[in-house]
Amino acid sequence: MLKTILSSALLAGAIITTSATMSFAGDAKGDWVRPNGASKIRISSCGSSLCGKLIWLREPRNDTRNPDAAKRDRPLLGVQIVQAMKPTDKENQWKGKVYNAEDGKTYTGFIELTSANALKLEGCVMGGLICKGETWKREH
Repeated sequence: MLKTILSSALLAGAIITTSATMSFAGDAKGDWVRPNGASKIRISSCGSSLCGKLIWLREPRNDTRNPDAAKRDRPLLGVQIVQAMKPTDKENQWKGKVYNAEDGKTYTGFIELTSANALKLEGCVMGGLICKGETWKREH
């Protein structure tokens, strides 16, 4: 009897743990805030990929550092900065491109959901040898 109760409890615990993990896995869509609070980014589906655009800026400005002179007068609000992110072999990680409006460059990028409310973004150069990033918090 005790063995049956313990087995049932372990099975129930495994089901609860699996359900919690499954609801966490891959849920990067939503609104995210940069650590400095200066901007918010909305991650959503774009075809079979994930993309992210600027939806709020504390200090709205134009895309003045864009290498394409024709785009330097456009407002940054609405610009897609996370581009064509596809799943990697690592769970809860996607790879694509990241546009950095601060220097006008586009980098190879990664986003990784490190918890249900934390999304790590990295931009990399030299084939991924040098990466710099930050962790965004989910807006509630």
